[in-house]
Amino acid sequence: MTAGPASTPPTPMPTATSEGAPVPETPAVGLWNIANILTVIRLLLVPVFTVLLLHNSGADTGWRLAAAGVFAIASFTDRLDGELARKRGLVTDFGKIADPIADKALMGAALVALSALGRLWWWVTIVILVRELGITLLRFWVIRYGVIAASQGGKLKTLLQALAIFIAVLPLTAVPGLAWLGWISTVIMGAALVVTVVTGADYVVEAIRLRRPARAGDGPEPGAPTEGA
Repeated sequence: MTAGPASTPPTPMPTATSEGAPVPETPAVGLWNIANILTVIRLLLVPVFTVLLLHNSGADTGWRLAAAGVFAIASFTDRLDGELARKRGLVTDFGKIADPIADKALMGAALVALSALGRLWWWVTIVILVRELGITLLRFWVIRYGVIAASQGGKLKTLLQALAIFIAVLPLTAVPGLAWLGWISTVIMGAALVVTVVTGADYVVEAIRLRRPARAGDGPEPGAPTEGA
């Protein structure tokens, strides 16, 4: 009596949804994706911008224009990397932390340089830097319980600061009839200062909200991401 043909193992079927359609596998998001690369580029542009702005004590028109151009490019990457991360599903914990750090490094360098050149009051720079440093430390303080993402108010603050800084970096005195734009920069910076303080208070409230349930034992697991304020 001859043995029958060996049975062929069944082919594994893809997991199906309740409607019967196969569930596509979600690819893992790599650390070095386009959004994170743009963030790193923005960090690398910070010293380039600073050198250009401070060259010859800011008295060289060409270097000031170059600094304004580099600042505009770096600020644009801040918007672009966020949009790419959301649209392409490239959001990572590294990006959530590195993106605001890169933004603060760029803005901080610009504020300090402008104050050193006498283009911005030092007390404005100090208030903004203290707020930014405090929020960065807050993010690390609550990182075990969740990630504080940038809020809409924080994005408005960044936009106002960037616009005010860009105008202040331009060599307005070198172009007849454009000196009045310096007053526009001052008004925008004043609005940015108000939003900076208000959003800083909001982030403090968000950090307390994240830690309070965790101390009670019913909060998110350590390292679990949460939505920003």
